Amino acid sequence: METPPVEETTPPDNLNANDRCDACGAQAYVSALIKGSELLFCSHHFIEAEKKLVDIGATIVDERYKLEQKRNAN
Repeated sequence: METPPVEETTPPDNLNANDRCDACGAQAYVSALIKGSELLFCSHHFIEAEKKLVDIGATIVDERYKLEQKRNAN
C-alpha cells in the first residue's frame, strides 16, 4: 500500500519585508495556514482575527517579536 503525500502543515518562519498583509498591504508579521492556504497578517489585523483563527484550528506563525527588535534598534 502506497503512503499518501504529507501535506505541509507549518508555514516557514521567515517572513520578510516583501510579505504583505492580505487585509491592508502593510508588512506581515504573522502567517496562518488554513487547510493548505496561507494568509498573511500585519499585527493589527492579526489581533482582530486571532480568536477566529484559533477557533478554526489554523497553524499560526507569529513573528511580531521582530517589531520589538525594530523598536529597540532605534
